[in-house]
Amino acid sequence: MRRQAMAFLTLLTTVAVSPGWAQTTPAAPASPPAAPQAQPVDPEAVQALQTMGAYLQSLKRFQVTTDVTGERVLSDGQKLQHNARAVLDIDRPYHIRAVMTSARSEREIIYNGKTATLYSPAQKYYATVPYTGTLSQLVDELRARYGVDLPLADLFVWGTPQAQTQQFESAMYAGQDYIGNDLCDHYAYRQAGIDWQIWIAGSGKPLPRKIVVTRTDDEARPQSVSILTWRPDASFKASTFDFRPPDGAKKIEAVQLPANKG
Repeated sequence: MRRQAMAFLTLLTTVAVSPGWAQTTPAAPASPPAAPQAQPVDPEAVQALQTMGAYLQSLKRFQVTTDVTGERVLSDGQKLQHNARAVLDIDRPYHIRAVMTSARSEREIIYNGKTATLYSPAQKYYATVPYTGTLSQLVDELRARYGVDLPLADLFVWGTPQAQTQQFESAMYAGQDYIGNDLCDHYAYRQAGIDWQIWIAGSGKPLPRKIVVTRTDDEARPQSVSILTWRPDASFKASTFDFRPPDGAKKIEAVQLPANKG
């Protein structure tokens, strides 16, 4: 049973997805190029994240869907793309239902302010964990104790004191693009191990609409591309956040990660 639980929790961890686009490199000049210089941290690019975070924290009830394209890097360096989707129903501060689907698996995380439930419909295994904290606290608890990541976990961090901005090596404004019908401001950031970009909608509703993450601590530089679709006016039934085991579902123990003795 312990082995089943560990396998089940592994299935529930968020798929690491990485985007598959890269900018083409301009032709090299005739003379040797100068050594690359780090881009400065533009305070306006940092402020854009803070403004977006404040707006996200003001949303009490909403639905957000993310469609993700990721990369798996083979031992010979070849990259294979894969797709996944996550739909999050949020009623702050104590309710969430997250449904994550791909061709390989489907999993759900449901929290009603008293109990967090992790469910795998294909295997019909579920585990419950008593908990009474806020959603941002739940994110940390699931990750630290069980190795489970909520999709779009940063949505619960932006706009709070936990959001770290001093770690940026560079931050810049990169222009505007349309994501769907929204004209968005495009920003790019660099920090240890990752480069990432974000497109934030204008028109008084600074919602993140696209996020690209590139791992720079891996020579293959795998990427993930996430497109976010929002329903800020969503409404939910109370039953949305209560888990009722379907017929044939089997409860298993949620096994905690070993304590860090370092």
